[in-house]
Amino acid sequence: MPQHVQGVIAPGRNEPVRVETIVIPDPGPGEAVVKIQACGVCHTDLHYKQGAINDEFPFLLGHEAAGIVESVGEGVTDVTPGDFVILNWRAVCGTCRACLRGRPWYCFATHNAKQRMTLLDGTELSPALGIGAFAEKTLVAAGQCTKVDPAVAPEVAGLLGCGVMAGIGAALNTGNVGRGDTVAVIGCGGVGDAAVVGARLAGAAKVIAVDIDDRKLAKAKEMGATHTVNSRNADAVESIRELTGGFGADVVIEAVGRPETYEQAFYARDLAGTVVLVGVPSPEMKLELPLLDVFGRGGSLKSSWYGDCLPSRDFPMLIDLHQQGRIDLAAFVTETIGLGDVEKAFARMHEGDVLRSVVVL
Repeated sequence: MPQHVQGVIAPGRNEPVRVETIVIPDPGPGEAVVKIQACGVCHTDLHYKQGAINDEFPFLLGHEAAGIVESVGEGVTDVTPGDFVILNWRAVCGTCRACLRGRPWYCFATHNAKQRMTLLDGTELSPALGIGAFAEKTLVAAGQCTKVDPAVAPEVAGLLGCGVMAGIGAALNTGNVGRGDTVAVIGCGGVGDAAVVGARLAGAAKVIAVDIDDRKLAKAKEMGATHTVNSRNADAVESIRELTGGFGADVVIEAVGRPETYEQAFYARDLAGTVVLVGVPSPEMKLELPLLDVFGRGGSLKSSWYGDCLPSRDFPMLIDLHQQGRIDLAAFVTETIGLGDVEKAFARMHEGDVLRSVVVL
């Protein structure tokens, strides 16, 4: 029988979000209903609210979440009611050309729930990244549920559902940071700081954090950056070169998603170095680089979708590392809030006051 729960929707472009009653259908084949325990406020949710992703309003926001599986539909065997899970937005299909070639992290046909959640009047909702977890319960494809150790606090575990995984994966998976490498991270919000953590975890000898906000640079230092550069006061490219013997970094991770900062990343890398774009640009942005420089500098220009992660492999591994004390996921949680505080959390995010606000239900 369909359930009525409270959830946060974005009704229209740049309109304030509001809490509404959401109708959750019973799970169909391959689907699961999850009782949400915690959900991080991610910049991607703000992009949805602003219409920067698409215009399929109204959106049911929230996607960086953890909770308990309440019920499952026909054919679901990987999770059962009572399982503690992190939700992911790239449930691999297992049958596309990427999956069949043994590269499921590039899956071209990821799953979402087929049924739609609605408002009381029947208006269909577009769940953010196929999840919609600023809600007491949500409906997802069962493959979007990744079981992890229930001993971990939900507000910590849920962060792996998007931002922290994106940053750590940008360093470990996409950038292939190795022992002794020099790494620069441009943009030190939640994703950038996670990239700092990932670089240190991989054994980087030097991790240079770049931002225009001294508060963020101080936090990046706490997270493991060895050096910081305030690019409002100093040239980012020249500063990174000075800190790397004049050569540039082996890997530069761009966690802002702007043409200006991408160009900095491009020129701040060593010859044959790697640029990883993990910041999300908006549709109207354009990039112009001399093609001769692209050819002459060699190396790799990569984009990192979700940190090129495989949730079934990476989420449990990172939870284990957290429990061992090797990474501190709790350090990303600045505050815990309620459903009615999401609009204020967006404002705090915009002002740079938080790494993550986390809605706890």
